[in-house]
Amino acid sequence: MDVLKEILVTIKAYETIIIHRHQRPDPDAIGSQVGLAEILRKSYPEKQIYQAGGPVEGLEFLATMDEVSDDLYKEALVIVTDTANSPRISDERYKMGKQLIKIDHHPNDDPYGDLIWVNTEASSCSEIIVDFYHHNQAELQMSDEAARLLYAGIVGDTGRFLYPATTPHTLEVAAELMTYDFKTADLNRELEQIPMSVAKLAGYVYQNIEVDNNGAAKVILPQTLLDEYGIVDSETAAIVSLPGVIDEVLAWAIFVQQPEGYYRVRLRSKGPVINELAKKHHGGGHPLASGANAKNKAEVDVIYSEIQELCERFIK
Repeated sequence: MDVLKEILVTIKAYETIIIHRHQRPDPDAIGSQVGLAEILRKSYPEKQIYQAGGPVEGLEFLATMDEVSDDLYKEALVIVTDTANSPRISDERYKMGKQLIKIDHHPNDDPYGDLIWVNTEASSCSEIIVDFYHHNQAELQMSDEAARLLYAGIVGDTGRFLYPATTPHTLEVAAELMTYDFKTADLNRELEQIPMSVAKLAGYVYQNIEVDNNGAAKVILPQTLLDEYGIVDSETAAIVSLPGVIDEVLAWAIFVQQPEGYYRVRLRSKGPVINELAKKHHGGGHPLASGANAKNKAEVDVIYSEIQELCERFIK
């Protein structure tokens, strides 16, 4: 039995299904998690389907989380979407379920779960959920709300179809989702809009970016700056892609200092593979889009020097 059929058989065997995603969610985390939940609610109205996790951090226009009591986990199937590493799963109670399924599009460096379906060729986990629906279309039903969420996830993780992970299949899936009853223009606008504070931070990024001769770039956002602008860490996601529009930039890191003092590192690249670098610094991700952590300014400097080396080798 192929894994997609096996996942469906497992879903059908449970009355209670609780779906998790990663901490600090982005549109694909919410889209794949709640999009799957909505497909299952439409297909199996007799089942109890929950979406679990912490705050959605500014993505309330997409979905909010359910209140899930501990006792519901005892006989539940738990599904985790869009989360490569188990420490990043939002709400540690995912361990309390009877069975665990991992569905993801990141490299499978942490193969947690009783059933695992990872497709690193997919643009997003939301695209994978649509593929799961297609594979089992005789038994599953798509809803308008599921389509809205999954479309948002694909748009978010492809950078509005600009990133290299976008394939003809991605566009076919997105086009199909657009045939359902939701307003794509309104949704795209909600995904695109930023508050004035983040717009001002974008100006700071462009004015303070440092780029070497090989296209290695960095921006450091100290906590004092974030406090001055009235910005929390989750809002900095909106400025991560900005250096990519600069001709001279090949790969870059945005170092976001946290209240505890360490730095969250957002890594992006137009060519050099950066996820192995990320793994060395308590992170991981895709070859061209990853995240890591730096405990102090010294590690910030180490990470930037490693990006410089990657860019230099890539050019040669």
